[in-house]
Amino acid sequence: MEQKKRLLYITRKEHFNAAHKLYNPNWSDEQNEAVFGKCANRNWHGHNFDLYVTVKGYPDPETGFIIDLKVLKTIIEEHVIEKLDHRNINMDVDFMQGKMASIENIAVGIWDQIEPHLEGCQLHSIKLWETRNNYVEYFGE
Repeated sequence: MEQKKRLLYITRKEHFNAAHKLYNPNWSDEQNEAVFGKCANRNWHGHNFDLYVTVKGYPDPETGFIIDLKVLKTIIEEHVIEKLDHRNINMDVDFMQGKMASIENIAVGIWDQIEPHLEGCQLHSIKLWETRNNYVEYFGE
């Protein structure tokens, strides 16, 4: 009997620590402080980020995998974690150059780093926790 193909989702969690600040150089210090508050601190501030990368696809009939999680881990580590962990996002991260280092823009940047390297599955979402109360989800739209 032929098995029904089922679309499945699988998520890999990673962690990194990084500093950034929210600051618009076209604004005065007063306007930056009014809009961004402590996040505009001239000496930066840091977060312990939790990153959830979810891919979707149909399991390979021979392995049962959507993607080998060791492969997904390597993609995330090489193209995201090594670039972000213990870095200043505004100054040190190539894919964030010239962009406001908001959690929203960081999530989109992470998507753009991972998506081209996936084979046999599709990137479904990036969920990035900045604090225990704040996270962003991006679905590539």
